[in-house]
Amino acid sequence: MYAIVEIAGQQFKVEEGQVHFVHRLEANEGDKLSFENVLLVDNEGSVTVGTPTVSGTAVSATVLSHEKGDKVIIFKKKRRKGYKKKNGHRQSFTKIQIDTIGAANAPMAAAKPSKEVKADDLRKIEGIGPKIAGLLNNAGIYSFSDLASQSEEALKEILTNAGGIYGSKNPSTWAAQSKMGWWCCEIIRNFQLLILQFFIKNQTCSN
Repeated sequence: MYAIVEIAGQQFKVEEGQVHFVHRLEANEGDKLSFENVLLVDNEGSVTVGTPTVSGTAVSATVLSHEKGDKVIIFKKKRRKGYKKKNGHRQSFTKIQIDTIGAANAPMAAAKPSKEVKADDLRKIEGIGPKIAGLLNNAGIYSFSDLASQSEEALKEILTNAGGIYGSKNPSTWAAQSKMGWWCCEIIRNFQLLILQFFIKNQTCSN
């Protein structure tokens, strides 16, 4: 039996007893974690594919240790400019052991990526401000792909539970914006650049 599960923005094929290295998680050694973003489950040839996730299924794991990967050297140089820059980086990982693959009914802590895991700026989505972005982060939604996988009902429930004016917000277009957000931004940026070049060219000709 194995499952495809998303952990801290990455997808892993996991089986019970396996050990994996994932992006650093906010958890202590020995903590029990539950990952409910299960995309696929294969139980002795019986395959269940999520839409986008398999409802009621979770992968439980135990944090073994926090470690760092091998050092990566980043060296930059510009010829005849006298520019040289050398940096080193060691990526932080969390070592986890997969305990069980089954029903999501165990009272375990939800795993959250640490600040070292890069997250998208959800404020780029129309209708999402800094406070709503914080609410989504607290609910485990950190990236555009996370937001795109949420249903309108799930997003509405998050806003309603927050109380106040958040319950009146309409999240119906947030998932669609997340799916097309990155390339729409590129189109808008290129369009603005073309307009700027057009005005500069006309101003140069007029002078």
